[in-house]
Amino acid sequence: METLASESVGKTKKDLKLKKESRKRKTLEIDDDDEVRSETSSELCEPVNLKAESKKKKKNAKVEEEEDDDNDSGGAEEHPNAISKFRISAPLKAKLKEKGIESLFPIQAMTFDTILDGSDLVGRARTGQGKTLAFLLPILESLINGSAKASRKTGYGKSPSVLVLLPTRELATQVYAEFEVYGGALGLTSCCLYGGSPYHAQEIKLRRGVDIIVGTPGRVKDHIERKNLDLTSLKFRVLDEADEMLRMGFVEDVELILGQVEDLSKVQTLLFSATLPVWVKDIATRFLKQSKKTVDLVGNEKMKASTNVRHIVIPCSSSARAQLIPDIIRCYSSGGCTIIFTETKDSASELAGLLPGARALHGDIQQAQREVTLKGFRSGKFTTLVATNVAARGLDINDVQLIIQCEPPRDVEAYIHRSGRTGRAGNTGVAVMLYDSRKSNISRIERESGVKFEHLSAPQPADVAKAAGVEAVETINQISDSVIPAFISAAEELLSTSGLSAVELLAKALAKAAGYSEIKSRSLLTSMENCVTVLLESGRPIYTPSYAYGVLRRFLPEEKVESIKGLTLTADGNGAVFDVALEDLDTFLAGQENAANVSLEVLKALPPLQERDQSRGRFGGGGRGGFDRNGGRFSFGRGGGRGGDRRNDRFSGRPNSSRGRSNKW
Repeated sequence: METLASESVGKTKKDLKLKKESRKRKTLEIDDDDEVRSETSSELCEPVNLKAESKKKKKNAKVEEEEDDDNDSGGAEEHPNAISKFRISAPLKAKLKEKGIESLFPIQAMTFDTILDGSDLVGRARTGQGKTLAFLLPILESLINGSAKASRKTGYGKSPSVLVLLPTRELATQVYAEFEVYGGALGLTSCCLYGGSPYHAQEIKLRRGVDIIVGTPGRVKDHIERKNLDLTSLKFRVLDEADEMLRMGFVEDVELILGQVEDLSKVQTLLFSATLPVWVKDIATRFLKQSKKTVDLVGNEKMKASTNVRHIVIPCSSSARAQLIPDIIRCYSSGGCTIIFTETKDSASELAGLLPGARALHGDIQQAQREVTLKGFRSGKFTTLVATNVAARGLDINDVQLIIQCEPPRDVEAYIHRSGRTGRAGNTGVAVMLYDSRKSNISRIERESGVKFEHLSAPQPADVAKAAGVEAVETINQISDSVIPAFISAAEELLSTSGLSAVELLAKALAKAAGYSEIKSRSLLTSMENCVTVLLESGRPIYTPSYAYGVLRRFLPEEKVESIKGLTLTADGNGAVFDVALEDLDTFLAGQENAANVSLEVLKALPPLQERDQSRGRFGGGGRGGFDRNGGRFSFGRGGGRGGDRRNDRFSGRPNSSRGRSNKW
């Protein structure tokens, strides 16, 4: 397919240059072959034909000049995937241009002719690269001008020619809207079938007859069993986001629906997905023709997540999320929309209630309200959406600049699809994932998704102030100058009595305009407000959390040791980091003077930390309780050096039965 694409591009360039050859400057006389060649691009692949053509034009030929918006060297070349190069009818071209689409994305360009020519297809591309139009455009062309035109049912009560299955109601309504726009331009009718909406209205549409059915497996199956839906006349069936649809438990429903057409030769089947696990390949083997084509724009590339997205991870405890997220939005959203993903429905509702102007979206919300919520988010009535995975797949919402994941998802594919809600259609975006280093294995997600995470700490006061200041300046600049006379006397009095300079007073005014009466410090480790992160070293390796607690008990009262948060071991095994309340910091720093070889340092940046090894079910360090690094024994955090921390027994004088082992750390 790449070869075909390159040949097509070559022919197009040649045709363009031949056309430009006929646009010689007005009244310009071509004297000889060399001048002709100088006006001709060196990319032309048939100079002999051009030479013959130039001889015919030698006789003082005059042609009219056509103005070009590009540079004097002949203008910009047409995009290799321009819609004019595909068999797209005039009404569809007009509708695409109306939507601002002048060229096709790679997945669309590579699959268009294959689908239009009648082949079954498995298409794979990164999320956000336009899989919907990849099947929509050639299907519509086939129904109107292609091989499916003659056999398409027409008239009242007609059976559908196209069935598109999708995993969620939101995705179904989105794809249905696309068919309404482009299919409507060709006089084709569509119907969307999904749960949570009344059967009666759907039954009326089906009874009248439609060309295209878009729906979720459960509701489509229901209509089949109620004898409302006849799929025996299908010409196209599409499984979009197939891996998610099957993972959600729709296996039996999908197989029942696909089994409605027994003769594979009479239907064209298209399977589109961002990922192709084994069980999706099995469906492709059973329900697609053996001659099916495969278009894979991911292949074995390590990078599977969007390349247009900046991937950031920030350490944060669950209790600090509500405090931290507003500052992340302020620093990274760039004024665009934000989607926040939670693991549970309750968490989504709770967080949406805490964030000003945010709305929740999850499966327990009534379908009508979900549609209202999505419509409001798309239109910009509110800019923060808190959702479960219901919004992770396929939803194409303009101007989503920031994705926040409250914790690492259970599987890597979920991360890919969540982060893929931004950076779509060639735009850029930011994906921030919050994590607890004691519970999460970030390196596994990084390894399997191919992304390279930026490990950053929570936005600090300077970061927040900078972002908030920009917003405040914009707010003040929007205030009419007519208010100045009313407030100028109060401003003069404030300036003369406050003892602050005009710049300092203006800074306070900007802070107030941005909604900040104070900016609290935040720890690097858990992102808790009014806390600082401290590094503990004892001059010896620290292999277990319990040993670190034992060191602290040498010089601190028990209640102070109990007050620390998030103790995690460093990756090099030489220290431990934890958070201390600002009000207790002096006590900790003074206490270290009473313990030999012990040092405490207030950190300005986090060192590499040990992560939880999820594949083995144990921690490589971190947390107040965890498995130690010597054989998986569990260490109960605050045991003062007992309970499975034998790696440190050699330093405390206790017997160690494993001292004779040869261990490398």
